[in-house]
Amino acid sequence: MQRQAFELLVLGSSSAAPTTHRNPSAQLLNIAERFFLIDCGESTQIQLRKFKAKFQKIDHIFISHLHGDHFFGLPGLLSSMHLLGRKQAITIYAPQELKGIMDLLNTVSETRMNYPINWHFTKDDKKNLLFEDDKVKVFSFPMKHRIFCTGFLFEEKPLPRKIDKAALEKYKVSVADIQRLRNGEDVVNEEGKKIKNKLLTIDPAESRSYAYCSDTIYDEDLVKHIKGVDLLYHESTFLNDKAERAKETFHSTAEQAAKIAAAAKVKQLMLGHYSARYGDTDAFIAEAEPFFKNILLASEGKKIKI
Repeated sequence: MQRQAFELLVLGSSSAAPTTHRNPSAQLLNIAERFFLIDCGESTQIQLRKFKAKFQKIDHIFISHLHGDHFFGLPGLLSSMHLLGRKQAITIYAPQELKGIMDLLNTVSETRMNYPINWHFTKDDKKNLLFEDDKVKVFSFPMKHRIFCTGFLFEEKPLPRKIDKAALEKYKVSVADIQRLRNGEDVVNEEGKKIKNKLLTIDPAESRSYAYCSDTIYDEDLVKHIKGVDLLYHESTFLNDKAERAKETFHSTAEQAAKIAAAAKVKQLMLGHYSARYGDTDAFIAEAEPFFKNILLASEGKKIKI
């Protein structure tokens, strides 16, 4: 049986200033057909169209902080959803001040959305659960930037155990007990004997996870929140030639991102949020690889199946 989707689409990989080839921060994550938009820099809706993503399926938007390259695309996206006749509610997880910004824009333009917008205000005090359903959990966690900022952790819930049909017959277990077996429970067979779950089921595939570390200075406190994730996105605005600039602006270098990935023992690292001063991003790999080997470079349109 094919596994449920867990796929990331990069929409923007630039930092504050876009370039002709790179757009500000935005990513679309699909987990079991739940579509999560992570940050929404300028031109996000255009990128969604360009890469044929159906943005009306997005029901949850996560904004890490209120620097423009992470949310300036939101008013346009929400407006387009309205103009295209959206009716279903959307939930925005963001710093509280963003609601005031959106309310002001809608007031001066005399706009009333066709659909409800639910607000969930993020906090930067600890790891906090933002969303949960039967397939996925989403958490925020604090980051150290010049202003209030959070990262986001997306965790696939444990999958049900797989049924060994031959073992059901062998141990004379009723098909009525299948759901209990999928839940990991032991059952009693037709002869009244207790049969251990492990004799009747097969281990499911391991749950997957993705961590999004937006703008941050090098911060080892992040490690406890992202430990062991399948894919870590960590900003790498600068190379070592601008290490002092990174410190001044509360950003990270490629080397620092790799050190966080190594400390957290993640499976794969993706670098992004490159300063516009760098045309060639290969140097980011070169500086990071001595500290962590399994590295991807974020680029517009890149899709990563986790």
